[in-house]
Amino acid sequence: MPITVTAPEGVLTAAGEREILPRLSAALIEASGATGNSFFTAIVGGTVHVLPLEHIYAGGANRPVVMVELKLPNIGLATNEAREAFITAASRIVADLCVPGHKPENTWINILNAPDGGWGIGGRQYSGEALVAAAMASAQS
Repeated sequence: MPITVTAPEGVLTAAGEREILPRLSAALIEASGATGNSFFTAIVGGTVHVLPLEHIYAGGANRPVVMVELKLPNIGLATNEAREAFITAASRIVADLCVPGHKPENTWINILNAPDGGWGIGGRQYSGEALVAAAMASAQS
């Protein structure tokens, strides 16, 4: 479940650039109720893109927006409460890892869902049912 962080240079601290993905991954795993599930943990990953400020826009102007995009199968974070838990945690993580003065309105979080069967790992297509079965099997072992 890829997480993509896009931030302008100088907005995340040096430690923030290293720590943001592990912390966001842990937040997703927790919000999903999958803490300790080795299958679920293994399929959470992502990238951090640090770009020159002149390449980041909001409202048609350069603005120091940090964007966190989470892509999930349609079964992921299935309730509003689970989505809210992730958004709240992710916003807090970004705030903790940015330089002083980063404004909360310059942190954007969005969650995108793939349709059933629109998820693949290791060359294998997964339906929502197959992902749940794999995660359940991992929880039982």
